[in-house]
Amino acid sequence: MTKRLETSRRALLEAGLLQATMPALVASPGPKLHVAVVGAGAFGGWSALQLLRQGARVTLLDAWGPGNSRASSGGETRILRASYGADRVYTLMAARAIQLWRENDARWKLRLFHRTGVLRLPGPDDRYEKASARLLREAGLAAEEIDRKEAEKRWPQFHFDRVSWVLYEPDAGYLTARRACEAVLAGFLQEGGEYRQLAVKPMTIRAGEMREIALSDGSKLSADQYVFACGPWLGRVFPDVIGDRVRTGRQEVFFFGTPAGDPLFFEERLPVWIDNGLPHFYGIPGNDWRGFKIVYKAPDDAPLIPSTRPPAIGSRLRSAFPWSATTCIPTFRRCAALRWSRRGCASTRTAPITTSFSTAIRAPGMSG
Repeated sequence: MTKRLETSRRALLEAGLLQATMPALVASPGPKLHVAVVGAGAFGGWSALQLLRQGARVTLLDAWGPGNSRASSGGETRILRASYGADRVYTLMAARAIQLWRENDARWKLRLFHRTGVLRLPGPDDRYEKASARLLREAGLAAEEIDRKEAEKRWPQFHFDRVSWVLYEPDAGYLTARRACEAVLAGFLQEGGEYRQLAVKPMTIRAGEMREIALSDGSKLSADQYVFACGPWLGRVFPDVIGDRVRTGRQEVFFFGTPAGDPLFFEERLPVWIDNGLPHFYGIPGNDWRGFKIVYKAPDDAPLIPSTRPPAIGSRLRSAFPWSATTCIPTFRRCAALRWSRRGCASTRTAPITTSFSTAIRAPGMSG
């Protein structure tokens, strides 16, 4: 039987449990350690690459491939920000993530991280933004607190009638999410990693150890250590340990057409924005020319399949953007996003198994 440890996601991170795992995995003397990483999303792909760079032999596995449509790391774009209110651990990890994406963009001669800045519009209670500004500066990142008049001059695309000030995070931006996952896999393979596109089923755990995993082609794989980075699939992979502690939430994604040829809506002039009013919306420019991405984030306890329409997106858009009265919606998408239940998470601390969580580490990470 594995020991079951109840804890919160934040406590797990602040304890340094997951960050400390990788160096410990490869530090032992003797033959090169073999690590099997299950899941090639943002967390799994980067875990595999970092383990490889630290000297391990790594096999990366995924049932459908990096950034696929079932993954929480897929889609055209995801926000990369370090503003997380008073959650210092997230701010520090995101700051590190920004650094790593910029370093690896240069290494791979790609542009995966787009430094557009992130503009936050506070809700009725602005303590989240105030705490974010303080922790951003402590982490060595820029944070600009801008009053409404100045914001209207800098970003005339927006209506700021609802707020008295905004927080601007110039070092943040967005990632081309699917391409980024593919690039991490390409880098992993180029540096000597092994990738197999197969589904994985854990085998029996005895005396705190799992000797092998079963693969969908009928074979089995044995490794010294296992890392499971399966995102919303973790509950199915480990129903007894994880179960419903990892849940799938809902977001409504719209791609709006912007005024034809207007440079105000190019990403060089338009930052990522997050509106903490109710309901909660955010938006990303660019998106490989699909349009201006605007997302409604459903409440955490909302059903995955809605029984009612989402908030009136058209009226919400018109209240935020003067130009939107005559716009169109080229594309609409309903997607699932990883959520954690209030019951917390569970972790097995029995070597040689490492159970990891795809939203737990954002270095390098994505949101949105």
